[in-house]
This record gives sequence, C-alpha cells and structure tokens, in this order.
Amino acid sequence: MKALLLKLYIFVLRVYYRMLTIILSFFLEPSKIKGRYELKFWRILKLRKGFYFTSQFEYFYTTHFGFDRDCFDGKRILDIGCGPMGSLEWADMASERVGLDPLANAYKEFGVDNQKMRYVTTGAEQIPFPNNHFDFVYSFNSLDHVDDLEKSVKEIIRVTAPGGHFLLLSNLNHKPTHCEPTSYSWDIVERFLPTFELVDEKQYEQSERGMYDSIRAEVPYDHDDKSLRYGIISAKFVKRL
Repeated sequence: MKALLLKLYIFVLRVYYRMLTIILSFFLEPSKIKGRYELKFWRILKLRKGFYFTSQFEYFYTTHFGFDRDCFDGKRILDIGCGPMGSLEWADMASERVGLDPLANAYKEFGVDNQKMRYVTTGAEQIPFPNNHFDFVYSFNSLDHVDDLEKSVKEIIRVTAPGGHFLLLSNLNHKPTHCEPTSYSWDIVERFLPTFELVDEKQYEQSERGMYDSIRAEVPYDHDDKSLRYGIISAKFVKRL
C-alpha cells in the first residue's frame, strides 16, 4: 500500500511540474525553465530511490576508465554538472574535489552542505578556475545539458592540466529538450582534438533502464540500424603535453 501511494504521489508530482512548466514558459527564460526541470528530476529520484553515494559513482569514475584509487592521490578533480548526490565523496585521497553545477545553491535542500566535496554554482561555459588546474575533469550525463557547447568545450580544454584526463559519458542522437538543449552525435569527440588525445572510446545502445545500467550491459551500438535513437558514448581523453 505504501509503495502504491508513493507511485501515485510521484505521478501527481510529475503532472504538477509539467503543467507548471507549460504555464511558466510564457514568462520565464529557457535557462530558468531548465533549472526547474532539473530540480524536479532530483526531487523525484530522491523520493523513488533515496540518494546513494560512493558505490554507484566510484565504479564509473575509476574502474570503468581503467583507474584505481591510487591514481587520484593528491590530484585535483572536477565534476561538471555534478548534481546533488555526492559524486566525488568517494575521492577522499584527492587534494581537491569540486562539483560544478548551475543549481549548486539550490541543492542545499538535498543536504550538500553535509558532504565533503566542494560545490561551485556555475555552468561549464565559464569555469572559475585557472588554466591547467585539474588533473581529472569529468562530464557524466551533463555535456548535452549545457547552453553553449562551443564555450563549454573550450573551458574544459583550458582547465585540464597537460597530461591530465577528461572523461566523458553522454547520451547523444536526441532532439533538444528543456533539460538537454544541446544535441550532437558521435563526432562530439572531434571537438576536443587535437589538444586532447582520444585514448579510448566505446559506443553503447541505450536501454530503458538509463545510461549507467546501459553501460554496464555493454551492448555495442549497432550502426547498421539506421533508426534515429539514443546512443551512449564513453570517451577517455588525455591532454597533450
């Protein structure tokens, strides 16, 4: 009975947010509408599953890209579009761990002030750190959320240290939406070349279970299937010295 009531509450919440967004679209600029959609997503996720840390994130930030924990000892880490779930809480060996998100201030309702990683409220288009500052820069399910892809790519390249890594996990091949206004395909990797070297690339089919479960399933993207559909790219770059 409790599970049924929760599902009903989430359904009503989705309808409420949808109607509210339609009404506000006549009065608010797109970036503010996007923020409301993002917060709705996190609130519903917290209701459905609660927030989970370390075990979910550490695998993708480390093992998936061929790193062990020792690789991060004393390093500076940046997570772009981090969300409120403590994506870098696992990295207690790093000298600096920063989560970048335009909604970081709003995430206080999710308890981010109790986390050990540092949250910075801004988008990827203007990263408030010096050139070559970070040893590891991550963009997980966030690059298609930016408002200006060209500026974001330039900033990612700028703040990554020579010999440092940029790690990308992203949906692609989708139409622009409120939350994901930027659309691109597999050629997204070319935007980071030649300043970065592409060390590894994997292309996956996306299932209904979402990006992370799809990556674990490891179903290669079928390029012979010409239907327009989501894909998932996993790319590991290193900045040339």
